Amino acid sequence: MLKRFERITVDLAQLGGIPCIRRLRIPVATVVGLVAEGKTEREILADYPDLEVDDIRQALSYAAEAVRERQLPIETG
Repeated sequence: MLKRFERITVDLAQLGGIPCIRRLRIPVATVVGLVAEGKTEREILADYPDLEVDDIRQALSYAAEAVRERQLPIETG
């Protein structure tokens, strides 16, 4: 069963089809990157006032599902 991501949109006419938040020009990768850098939800919302808390959470969920579907190369050793 596929999980639905109603806050994530993909439109080839917008940013070349990069997954974005609610048709905003804010890529999922940008939001996930901010969380990875240690930004809090409050800081992200202050920097991107068009976002909502549920957008951040769904971006993280989307990213988790994306890496579940394929492996990325990781340097070992």
